[in-house]
Amino acid sequence: MTLVIAAAAPFHGHVQPVLTVTADLVRRGHEVVVLTGGRFAEDVRAVGALHVALPPEADFDDRKLDLYFPERAALPPGPAQLSYDLKHIFGDPTAAQYRALTTLLARRFPASVVIGDPYFWGATALSLSAAPGHRPVTVSLGITLPTLLSEDAPPIGFGLPPLVGEDAKKRHREMNDQVREVFADTQRHIEENFGESGVELPGFFLDTLVTAPDHYLQLTVPGFEYPRADLPRSFRFVGPLPATPPRPQPLPDWWGEVESARRPVVVVTQGSFDNRDLGRLVRPAVDALAGEDVLVVAATGRADGPAEIRAAGPVPANARIGGYVPLDALLPYASVLVTNGGYGGVHEALRHGVPLVVGGDGEDKPEVAARVEWSGAGRDLRTGRPSPEAVRDAVRTVLAEPGHRRRAAELQGEFERHDALAAIAEVVEWA
Repeated sequence: MTLVIAAAAPFHGHVQPVLTVTADLVRRGHEVVVLTGGRFAEDVRAVGALHVALPPEADFDDRKLDLYFPERAALPPGPAQLSYDLKHIFGDPTAAQYRALTTLLARRFPASVVIGDPYFWGATALSLSAAPGHRPVTVSLGITLPTLLSEDAPPIGFGLPPLVGEDAKKRHREMNDQVREVFADTQRHIEENFGESGVELPGFFLDTLVTAPDHYLQLTVPGFEYPRADLPRSFRFVGPLPATPPRPQPLPDWWGEVESARRPVVVVTQGSFDNRDLGRLVRPAVDALAGEDVLVVAATGRADGPAEIRAAGPVPANARIGGYVPLDALLPYASVLVTNGGYGGVHEALRHGVPLVVGGDGEDKPEVAARVEWSGAGRDLRTGRPSPEAVRDAVRTVLAEPGHRRRAAELQGEFERHDALAAIAEVVEWA
């Protein structure tokens, strides 16, 4: 049995992957403490682990970011908002996270392994605080795109695939310099955050997130990530985590139409978090496909989502609107998924071999969309507010061109050749 601390920033999308790993480690006989936000205590206990709440200065409710971070609401999606998030949402809690982690290790739970999401920077500080062998083994779960700068690919933020040609490496290095310049003030702020823990950042913070832990386990496959020859030896592709079993939800009364559909089923969703404004993608997609010979299923992810869609105008005859419709139940029937590009949702579609049309902005979504198109598994709409015409053209293309479904199926096969939970357990058991 190994003692493990699993740490996650208090966001649903960060906590759930950590809980999936925690549940598997508990099943294998390991003892796990989860250090994360207070609102997740019941979820932690449900997987058989002990919950320890973050201190108040590092805890918040991700459903109410505007309450905790009121200045953020005035910033547009893009570099300004991203810089704010890196400084204040992820950076400022670093020292409090580090103190909570080291206190837990010293006084209550002397774990030999600490597993964290890449944005729980208290764990990054722990990695930098002492040499391996003088602290627990640290493992970072790549729950989103790797941030490491490379001369083989553009940095995150440009939404571009790798450039080609003789000067590609040079142009990538120039983009890297631009990113360092844009985030120079952010770098200084984060250095101060780490300094409060007595830790010095060894270089650019986006590099350090990947290079600092003893093991960086990227939760995807090489076929979905830009190739880089300069990855550190600690970096490893382990494939995506299995889907989290959904809480039981009654299926809508029109579900039989999905099961018996003789025409393509197009599933539309903005995920379970970025769905406050369904006019960004769901409603345009429903309108776009009104005249197409498809069955459109809009999974709004909100109990009041169907009412919002109907309030925006008549629902086309070929559309069915749901609230909490489990994606894993829908995807076996889907011919295309139209989505705003959450990393987990895209991987869930590819796990089922479903090609995608992606329209998202903010956070990592433009980068995820770019990888969907680069991998050949779908189309990138290059905006979070696409026109109905753009959505219709992209869906028609994905349905008509078999190459997209073929690439999605190939990635599905690549997923099946990886076992992320087994790879993580191996690291834990060898620690």
